[in-house]
Amino acid sequence: MNRLRDLLGGDSPVLFDGGMGTLLQERGLEGGGAGELWNVEHPDVIRKIHTEYAEAGARVLTTNTFGGTEPRLAMHDLGDRVHELNEAAAAIAHDVAEQNGTLVAGDLGPTGELMFPMGTMDEEQATALFEAQLQGLVAGGIDLVLIETMSDLNEVKAAVAAAEKVAPDLPVIVTLSFDTNLHTMMGVAPAQAVSELAEASVDAVGANCGRGLAELESIMSAMADARTGDLLLIGQSNAGLPHLVGDQFVYDASVDDMAAHALRLRDLGIDLIGSCCGSTPAFTAAMRAALA
Repeated sequence: MNRLRDLLGGDSPVLFDGGMGTLLQERGLEGGGAGELWNVEHPDVIRKIHTEYAEAGARVLTTNTFGGTEPRLAMHDLGDRVHELNEAAAAIAHDVAEQNGTLVAGDLGPTGELMFPMGTMDEEQATALFEAQLQGLVAGGIDLVLIETMSDLNEVKAAVAAAEKVAPDLPVIVTLSFDTNLHTMMGVAPAQAVSELAEASVDAVGANCGRGLAELESIMSAMADARTGDLLLIGQSNAGLPHLVGDQFVYDASVDDMAAHALRLRDLGIDLIGSCCGSTPAFTAAMRAALA
């Protein structure tokens, strides 16, 4: 049984939303600032971004909690506000979702700490960090768990264990970033991610972020070849590659490029399609129109 398939129904592919950090920076978040703090200091901005994505056609909205674990928040002296900031993020997204008939994915990003043996954090410690974050997200009203932009399968498995404890009934999606010669920074290959995470009872596996549309399509093709059983696949590329223009990074894919990319992912059999860094609701709308 695939919990995510049951939640989403028979439609395929299902459209996810796109970048959050890009929009926050456009709307005043300073470089290096804590976007998660905006869940309580500027909730109207977060609400508007979610609403724009829902109106653009996204069926799943992602909480503004990518850096919502204690180590990431501690970099901004916010380490004691994990539950508060995550609950606030989920509550905003949940409210928008109720008004627009969409779902909410509770976003867990990397902790920023290296796992043993490369670093000092063990799986038990990592699981505890993700549990604390998830408790806030569940309290705010998420519908599914999105573990994203990962590179280490041990950290992924810690997050999955946290979800099994805190939110055992919610579907779990995992995306990794394969940005090093079609492998993650820790050497994980696409087929390996599919096989190991299928065994971990994850509902969907895929790739996000990365090094452009063509590379993500190659990764998703390898994942499609490795897929077994009722596992779903998800692809969320950046809006191309970033280039420094003045003092800002500008991504080089157009909305038309992303729309064509969405069709190619659909033709590969990818079940869940979204976008990542550099994308906006305009990209989501173009992808929706193409897929329709």
